[in-house]
Amino acid sequence: MVDDVAAEDVSAWKASLDDMFALVAGLFSRVELRRRARSYLVGLLAPVERKNSWQLAEAAGDADPWRVQHFLGRAKWDADALRDRLRSYVAANLAGPDGVLVVDETGFVKKGRRSAGVQRQYSGTAGRVENSQLGVFLAYAAPTGRALIDRELYLPASWIDDRDRCDDAGIPAGRWHQGVLTKPRLAEAMIGRALAAGVEAGWVAADSAYGRDGRFRAFLEARRMPYVVEVPVKQTVADLDGKRRVDTLIGRAPAEAWHRVSTGPGVRGERVYDWAWATVPSYGDLPAGFVRTLLARRSIDDPADIAYYLCFHPDSVERAEIVRAAGARWAIEECFQAAKGECGLDHYQVRRWEGWYRHITMAMLAHAFLAVTAATDPKAHASWEDSQSPKSAVSWR
Repeated sequence: MVDDVAAEDVSAWKASLDDMFALVAGLFSRVELRRRARSYLVGLLAPVERKNSWQLAEAAGDADPWRVQHFLGRAKWDADALRDRLRSYVAANLAGPDGVLVVDETGFVKKGRRSAGVQRQYSGTAGRVENSQLGVFLAYAAPTGRALIDRELYLPASWIDDRDRCDDAGIPAGRWHQGVLTKPRLAEAMIGRALAAGVEAGWVAADSAYGRDGRFRAFLEARRMPYVVEVPVKQTVADLDGKRRVDTLIGRAPAEAWHRVSTGPGVRGERVYDWAWATVPSYGDLPAGFVRTLLARRSIDDPADIAYYLCFHPDSVERAEIVRAAGARWAIEECFQAAKGECGLDHYQVRRWEGWYRHITMAMLAHAFLAVTAATDPKAHASWEDSQSPKSAVSWR
């Protein structure tokens, strides 16, 4: 009986994979290329220790990695077209009005100097300055699941200024002709693509690397896209008599302005913090019906540990919704961990621009399949819990 149940589970899993792959199969023009794409995807999902060219080739039954390397480097297929199908697949299965678009970056430690975009730079993954590549990613976080839906390889100025080096790595001329594309600009491009494709989302969330960028916030406001973005302690915002640092304004909050609210379950249980929320004076062309607010998250164990967020949203939004959106930012960290640990996101051995995009997009597709499968399986389905708190007075909410 146990064996019968296991066989049924494997059969159902295979059928789901076939259904998902049918959505992208047409992007691979020849039968041999479609078979290679599917075997690469299966290898990324398989319990292979290192999902590099050699081990993926072995998992596919090849004697050497030549066919895998050809698939990543020389075969004719479009990684951006695959990205678009992946995004549609996630949106069709996970998207809704409570969805959050989350932007963040992750590092890929590499040796040498020939891999596209590599240089000595701070990698949050390593927690120090390392010889690495940085990828900027967009995740979709919903009550039913979360998955990566877009990606861009960050090019430092040292690469933009070296045309020959860009040519050797196969970087399209349009990239280094545009000058330095900062991480917030890459984030804008990905969010813009998602919105243009009709992906339904209620919020954008990001850490301070993006939140402190005024142009990034203006980009979202121009599109009436609500956001909750972290900012550094030195960030200033408008006050009635000038500009004030966010920590100064939060320091004025009365004790009753703080409310204990959960951002939902984490790996160690409920993520509970004290939160304060205040409206800030309007400036510029604020859309009708929208407000800008300041949010602070204080650790219960260490009251000196405070994170600050700038927010933009309809005036009708409640505190619990703001807190939920702020808490959703951590979903992308979970995506990185799962995509690297289960789908080989960081196991690639490619140096050229196109190879990076191809492997990364295939790994994202594998991770999206796992996320959607978990979301559509009643046993794996998990819901976010919204905590309710009463509103307080006029300015502090």
